[in-house]
Amino acid sequence: MENNIEVKNITKKFKDFSLKDVSLSVPKGSIIGLIGENGAGKTTLIKCILDTMHIDMGSITVLGKDSTHLVKEEVGVVLDGAFFPEILKGKDMAAIMKKIFKNWDDPLFLQYIKDFKIPLEKPIKELSKGMRKKLEIASALAHHPEVLILDEPTSGLDPVVRNEILDIFLEFTRDENHSILLSSHITSDLEHIADQIAFMEDGKMIFCKEKDTLLEEYGIIRCEENVFTQIKKEEMISYRKNKYSYDILINNKKEILKKYKDIVMDTPAIDEIMFLYSKGEQK
Repeated sequence: MENNIEVKNITKKFKDFSLKDVSLSVPKGSIIGLIGENGAGKTTLIKCILDTMHIDMGSITVLGKDSTHLVKEEVGVVLDGAFFPEILKGKDMAAIMKKIFKNWDDPLFLQYIKDFKIPLEKPIKELSKGMRKKLEIASALAHHPEVLILDEPTSGLDPVVRNEILDIFLEFTRDENHSILLSSHITSDLEHIADQIAFMEDGKMIFCKEKDTLLEEYGIIRCEENVFTQIKKEEMISYRKNKYSYDILINNKKEILKKYKDIVMDTPAIDEIMFLYSKGEQK
């Protein structure tokens, strides 16, 4: 399958943090959900892909071209904490964007503005965080990009609006050519739309797996100490000791259920997998 984004073995060193040999593929027609705690390296990775931060080693291609030759027309971007000048009004955006993007589509932008109920006469500084985010998303989509790169795009939005936007993202990738790389702390959003989940921790890519495979293979054993002591070290990824029991993260659910007949096994949510990877202990 052809990839719209290809990150190969990149390294980026800072004084107190590094991206370490990170690789990631974003196939055509797919949505990749990028997860990890604050400081894991997600935003740094996105900045490297966008070439706003130069890498020390490795390579990045976007739509078949080296990321240093990124074509702004082809990529729609929403970055957490970055936005347009606050003195502008929503209605000013189309005039500005038209000068930046050759493919700018006024009718499409205005349709998103109408659908999102964004007041065009208010200065951006008077808009709520959710309204600002919706304006960013409308602007990212209205120049017909091939790829969307989104950092916390649904942050600050209520559940109803989040679902509307997630549906727009699904529609965007339906033609099998467009792709989305979406970093989010709202893992329930990723469970709804992502094809693959990429998990970063401490500057490393821990895994990138098909979402359905992830939820099929991973499990959490809930047990007391007598069962915990029976499970071998190599059979668990990590565990968490609670007051009266243990939570054990495993990634070979079928084999474990076959071997230990009477254990209680839950299918974890993505945030539980992330939590036990990050905060769990090794046996």
